[in-house]
Amino acid sequence: MSGLELRELECFLVLAEELHFGRAGERLFVSQSRVSQLLAALERRVGARLVHRSSRRVALTPLGERFLERLRPAYGALRAAVADARAVARGGAGPLRLGFQGTADAYVLAAVAAFEAADPARTVDLVEIPYADPFGAVRRGAVDAAVVLLPVDEPDLVLGPVFSRQRQTVAVSRTHPFAARDRVDAADVRAVPLIGAAAPAPAYWRAAHAPGPLPGPTATTLQEALSLVAAGRGALLLCRPTAAYHHRADVAYVPVDGLPDSALGLVWHRGAETETVREFARVLAGAAGDGGSAERAPGRTTARDG
Repeated sequence: MSGLELRELECFLVLAEELHFGRAGERLFVSQSRVSQLLAALERRVGARLVHRSSRRVALTPLGERFLERLRPAYGALRAAVADARAVARGGAGPLRLGFQGTADAYVLAAVAAFEAADPARTVDLVEIPYADPFGAVRRGAVDAAVVLLPVDEPDLVLGPVFSRQRQTVAVSRTHPFAARDRVDAADVRAVPLIGAAAPAPAYWRAAHAPGPLPGPTATTLQEALSLVAAGRGALLLCRPTAAYHHRADVAYVPVDGLPDSALGLVWHRGAETETVREFARVLAGAAGDGGSAERAPGRTTARDG
């Protein structure tokens, strides 16, 4: 196993979760051909096929299943060791890097304030993460945890407190017919092109936030999406607080009846969990006692498509 590349192992783990070379490439920020190259290199080291691939499906071989069972906890332990070493190197008191999508709302900021107040040595660095990449920053170690829009169905991530369940609104251009209405229903929304998130957001996540059958343009950031709305290129679903925060004169925000509420959740990498992250999760969940709406997720959500 001389010269083993961690990137090959990471590629295998992601491919084992996605069972799709294109989606694995999106998550790893590499091309589909690069995924094939990394897998082939790993299989040469092992000396046997780990993955069956055909024009119709991708599946692990029996050896691949056995390898995955042994590799996943070992890889998680390696990530945890690196996270622990990083914490020791910065004196155990380095900032918690907390990612957020679009807006760090009052609920999140209140939890940050409570977390810092409990121990003056603790600080939180707030880091905006792209609308179209809710999980990448956590996987890359760019943040320790992130507040993201649900649904979450990622085997390598832990879904902690779920909170801020809010009614949906639809953002439309001021010239759009919806702009003159007090409310619309789910059927109305599904009858217009909806602006969706671009890759590498997972397909199930993109579908949840643009559930209509009519394809609209995609956006990487929330500001990009709102600019497309203002230009009349499509409509955008937003929770009510985000709509209020991002008020624009050229965009109307109309309440929607009949759609599931929007919700936020705290996620972190299963293999890089630290006591600092767990403590922040407890603070965030505990804020419900001060008038919030957090709940503990019973595991990850299951909205994933095959």
